[in-house]
Amino acid sequence: MWLVARREIRTRVRTGSFLVSLAITVVIVAVLPFVPKFFDGHDDYDVGVVGTAPAAVAQVKFHQYPDEAAARKAVTGGDVDAALVDDRKVLAEGQLDTRLGLLLENAHREARLRASGVTITPLTVESLAADARYRQVRTGIAMLLVMVLFFLNIYSAMFVAMGVVEEKGSRIVEILLTSLRPWQLLGGKIIGLGVLGLINLGVVIGVGLAASVPAGLAPDLPPGMAGIVAGTVVWFVLGYAFFAAMAAAFGSLVSRQEEVGSVLSPMTMLMTITYLVAYFAAIEPAGSVARILSLIPPFSSMVMPVRSAASVVPFGEVALAVALMLVATVAVLFGGARVYEGAVLRTGARVRLREALG
Repeated sequence: MWLVARREIRTRVRTGSFLVSLAITVVIVAVLPFVPKFFDGHDDYDVGVVGTAPAAVAQVKFHQYPDEAAARKAVTGGDVDAALVDDRKVLAEGQLDTRLGLLLENAHREARLRASGVTITPLTVESLAADARYRQVRTGIAMLLVMVLFFLNIYSAMFVAMGVVEEKGSRIVEILLTSLRPWQLLGGKIIGLGVLGLINLGVVIGVGLAASVPAGLAPDLPPGMAGIVAGTVVWFVLGYAFFAAMAAAFGSLVSRQEEVGSVLSPMTMLMTITYLVAYFAAIEPAGSVARILSLIPPFSSMVMPVRSAASVVPFGEVALAVALMLVATVAVLFGGARVYEGAVLRTGARVRLREALG
């Protein structure tokens, strides 16, 4: 089985498609942490002032001008984002930025209140949730995990099915099975392609964490990131083993690559439903649907790691989900091996599932 796994790893890792996809993954993951900065709009604003400048305003830098004509020239020339004239009107080229407008409006009101002798004490916000600071970050991580786990699982499982069909169609499987048992050939293929999936997952996690440092996101990462990463790896292995065994079983029923898509449709539909459930679990990790389906295989393979990333999950629930997923994965592996053994040597027309099991 290890010989088969090693052959799969060596063969696939040298292909151009694997190397290109890995390089593309590195680029996308490295750029992703910097994307929010491109859509945040202004970090700071430059505002011209004619007359008395308001008190200091966060994210606003004021520039003094002698008269309104000079301020207008600065605005139209792009030297400042807007200009405040005698604390009574704002000049802007086109529509005033909404965020800047709110900042200037608040500064204007505070100035009027101070002039009238009224002092307003800002409200003190106290969060009753210990993890509130990281809630938004956790949700973002959970949504990213949904996509990563879905695409890695479906990508890896598809490769397993295509490999099975390729060996069956070329009849090389007949030669291999003279020296190997069917379960050894199937197990080696699943392990080998699973290692490649782990390499992709490791690249995503490693590059993502490394890129978060120069992007300034590292301080915002929630505590327990090591646990989130370890849990993601464990759940990927369980989910991959489940769906890869299913893909190998379905793939062994056909002899042509053109039939792979149709024969795998039940599996891809199940994976898509699992993905959608996991996506909604990232948004509402404490909801009843997320809590229930995070325990039920194969939904737990994506829902539980996403739920664990988005919120704090009791250890007992995680342990129960892992145990149930292990049982389901072992059952699918045995069932898939039986289907594979009964169908992989039957070439020509598509083999029915009942015939393979018989």
